[in-house]
Order: sequence, then structure tokens, then C-alpha cells
Amino acid sequence: MSGPRVKICGITRGVDGRLAVSLGASYLGFILYSKSPRAISLDEFASIEESLPDSFRVAVDVSPSIERLRDQVLAGFDYFQIHFSDIHNAEYLTDISQLVGRDRLWLAPKLAPGTLFPESLFEYTNTFLIDTYHAEGYGGSGKTGDWVGFDRLQSDYPEKTWILAGGLNPENVLDALNLAHPRFMDASSGLESSPGIKDEDKLRAFFGKLNP
Repeated sequence: MSGPRVKICGITRGVDGRLAVSLGASYLGFILYSKSPRAISLDEFASIEESLPDSFRVAVDVSPSIERLRDQVLAGFDYFQIHFSDIHNAEYLTDISQLVGRDRLWLAPKLAPGTLFPESLFEYTNTFLIDTYHAEGYGGSGKTGDWVGFDRLQSDYPEKTWILAGGLNPENVLDALNLAHPRFMDASSGLESSPGIKDEDKLRAFFGKLNP
């Protein structure tokens, strides 16, 4: 069995994106949420993107307005990873699903530990990113989440695409594989030397564990 698909998130430099793709990443994530220490602008994305090899570009934002999301669509991203906490805002979710298309929308709902996954979200997309709950923010905490719970979601709804995120690094990636059985993984802060700056040794070690 081949390893999981991998997205390396929080890319702020072309050199990091090029290395990640050369090691096996199929997806690169660019954080457009201004409160993130890894945030970049659309102009910065355009500059970085020019130097990258073939890979899927993922825009990462938190509850962006429709106007803001429209600008991201025009910037040429392949997928749109939207973090949000208002899981009952059907009008907003319908609007963003229609704007980018359900095949390109990745929803990352902010769910407190123990919360049942809201099946109502299934009508907007087929892809969901499960990140570690962080009361003060949206991902990027470096903390791992409920891997067994992730495995249960993936088993209960195999027709959906589930992406495991949260604190993944070279030291714990094998444990994550054994407990969560992810088919798709997203790593960011666990592969950095500082926010937004990837560590070459950690990147190589991470992919080395995935592809021994």
C-alpha cells in the first residue's frame, strides 16, 4: 500500500515549497489569514508560486468574506481550505461551496473535543480537514489531536476525504499512521525552525518515515 497523500502547509518561501514537493508533497498550503504568524498576501503568493514545480496550491483562510474568497479564486489556487466555527451558517456555507465548487472546497470546522461531527456539512463538500482543537485560534498550535476519533470518522464515512492535521512531525508521524490510518496528512508547525520557515532536516526526516 502506498503512503498517504501529503500537504505541507504554511509555505512562505519558494525554497521550502520546492523541497517539500521534491520529497513527495502533492499539496502546498498558503495561509492567507492575517492573524497567523505564517500569513502571506496574495501578492506574496504570486511571487512564490512562480518558482514552484507542479503541485496543488491550497489557499488557507478563516471564514473569509465572499469578496475575499473571490480574490483568492482569481489568484489561481487549486483548493480552498476554510476554517470556521459557525457550523450552522447554512447561507455562508452554501455561498462558498457554490463559489469555489464542492470539489475544490475543504472544510475545517472548529469542533470542541467530544463533539459529534455535524453531518449537515456533507452537503457542501466531500473533503474535511480535522485539526486539533485550539480554543484561542484555528490550528497552528503544534498539538496533536484525537487520532482514534479521526480513524473512526474515516471508517464511518469512507465516501468522504478526511485530512489529518495537528502537530504532525518526524517523531510522531508513525504513531499517527498506526492509530489514525490517514489517507491524507497535513503538516506545518512540526516541520519548522520558526513560524513560516521550514526546517530541511525535519522535512527530510518526515518524508523518510513515510517512505522508508
